[in-house]
Amino acid sequence: MRYHVCLVCLGNICRSPMAEVVLRRSLADHGLGDLVTVDSAGTSDWHQGGPMDERAAKTLADHGYDGSSHRAAAFSPDRFARTGLVLAMDRENLRALRRRAPAGADIRLLRSFDPAAPEGAEVPDPYYGGPEDFVGVLEMVEAACEGLAAHLVTRLTGPR
Repeated sequence: MRYHVCLVCLGNICRSPMAEVVLRRSLADHGLGDLVTVDSAGTSDWHQGGPMDERAAKTLADHGYDGSSHRAAAFSPDRFARTGLVLAMDRENLRALRRRAPAGADIRLLRSFDPAAPEGAEVPDPYYGGPEDFVGVLEMVEAACEGLAAHLVTRLTGPR
């Protein structure tokens, strides 16, 4: 059975889909592409079925990633049963997820996997910002996804 990671922000059009695309590449680079399923969702359903924010998609494309196939989805509580790790972009979404979660659900902040990030660090919402905010989010997400991939290598395949 494949391990499942779900990345979550508010609307699932900026941060979490960027993280989904980056994490897929990080996992493939670490040889885990066949062992881990990755998706993303929002704690709201405002944008359900819509594409990624065009600024997020452009930022990804400018850095060699393809987010064109993304369609926003809402996080429903039934996802907990099939998800090994749920990663929130910020504390507000972390709280929302924990309110919905069954006992024992593994829910954390994405940046907790970035060894250079301070404890409790969040991925800020770039929605009302400029292009530099989206680039900043991408940099944070890349660092956290690299740390997460390294963590999953150990967890799923043992120490190398």
